[in-house]
Amino acid sequence: MFTGIVQELGSVNALLKNELGFTLKVDVNEGFSDGLLIGASIAVNGCCLTVTKFDENSISFDVIKETIRVTNLEYLELADKVNLERSLKYGDEVGGHILSGHVSCCAEAILKEQEGETELVMKCPSEWRKYILLKGYVAVNGASLTVAQVSHDGFSVFLIPETLASTNLSLIEDKDQVNIEIDQATMAAFTAAET
Repeated sequence: MFTGIVQELGSVNALLKNELGFTLKVDVNEGFSDGLLIGASIAVNGCCLTVTKFDENSISFDVIKETIRVTNLEYLELADKVNLERSLKYGDEVGGHILSGHVSCCAEAILKEQEGETELVMKCPSEWRKYILLKGYVAVNGASLTVAQVSHDGFSVFLIPETLASTNLSLIEDKDQVNIEIDQATMAAFTAAET
């Protein structure tokens, strides 16, 4: 479980293909891996991955084919920045909203800057649009955000300076793919209403 508050902006150090998919190695700042254990979960761009190896400056993960199919991790290149969050500990402050790290879909994104505001506009696949609600929660590359506008083909969020500074959302180029995790409470409410 995660909160959608990005704790670290890691840098992709290696992408090593194998029969299962690939091994992802990410460089981190000293201190981020303190107390970490093999087998622990870390959200990488909002995708829950299992730690397979680590030291004080890097962490490695196996990315399997199913994860590659559903997320934007297949588009990573060396030196790309990725949003990282260690799993929630009971008793910690929950600053965002509860996330599973199970990415719902990818969405094509565009950053728009106007009148001092930064808007991130995303085209969401049709099967997920009904779960996007105005002022509802959504996670984009693992960052907990509030839906600002809903359109016929997607939605948008506005990014505050802190989010722009501490995540990779400021680095999005036109038509980049971002990971979307739909709020689990919203999905549960819709599922209950449909049955």
